[in-house]
Amino acid sequence: MVCALGASVCFGTATVLQAMAARAAGESGTGGGAGGAAALLLRALRQWRYVAGLGLDGVGFLLQIVALRSLPIYAVGAALAASLAVTAVVASRLLHVRLSRVEWGAVAVVCAGLAMLGLASGTEGDRTGSLTLKYVMLATSLAVLVLGLVGGRLPDRGRALALGLGAGFGFGVVEVAVRLIADLDPGTLLANPATYALLIGGGAAFLLLTTALERGSVTTATAGLVIGETIGPALVGVVWLGDRTREGLSWLAVLGFAVAVAGALALARFGEAPGTTTSAAASGRTEAEAEEEEEEERKA
Repeated sequence: MVCALGASVCFGTATVLQAMAARAAGESGTGGGAGGAAALLLRALRQWRYVAGLGLDGVGFLLQIVALRSLPIYAVGAALAASLAVTAVVASRLLHVRLSRVEWGAVAVVCAGLAMLGLASGTEGDRTGSLTLKYVMLATSLAVLVLGLVGGRLPDRGRALALGLGAGFGFGVVEVAVRLIADLDPGTLLANPATYALLIGGGAAFLLLTTALERGSVTTATAGLVIGETIGPALVGVVWLGDRTREGLSWLAVLGFAVAVAGALALARFGEAPGTTTSAAASGRTEAEAEEEEEEERKA
């Protein structure tokens, strides 16, 4: 559980560091369109905060792999969703983002849910993934790509939710695929469908999430992401891989999982610290209020 929580801290802190670098890069130059976005990224890459954020993402991914090798998938998934709580707390200190009482309560709820999961979680399942499950994961990763193509044509709200869910499913494929790769011998890796599921699912998830955050509601996209990357993989772990809880504590694990995910959903606006979420929070507005004001301005 220490590794899962460590990954959560790394991912959550990396988001804020990259937000700070993106802000500084935006202030040091102007940009619009594709060329402007590329120039902004290049300026951000010259800053130590952005590089440090990328480094923390890498460390977080390694910790995630270690956690998935020793913990049930449902516990790791909930811990990763809790990175939103880390982002919220760190952003309140470094980016001066104002958290409401409800959001501070959500942070506490996430912590309580993780504490319950820590008490109730057993070891990872003792079942080895079947060849069928490996091909199912590969098919799911390809379906994520199709969902991205279809979801990108939906209206704003529906698009953000569809792409966010797709990204969540993609990251969920990564969580399951890590458990399905038992032998790291190069020859065995190349023959394992789970290897390709991990690569395709992870790449598709990153692309879908980036598109969702750029073109739609951050809150909606992040909520879809949290749901997609926690519930599905947790069910796969329990039903197909034998993930269990400590004797007599199944109810506590279910409650802790639900509480942690609900708390993370309440903090969904922190899914992208650099964007409209931070500017809205800094002015004391919610993202929904900011969007309503923008809509009124367009009508006027």
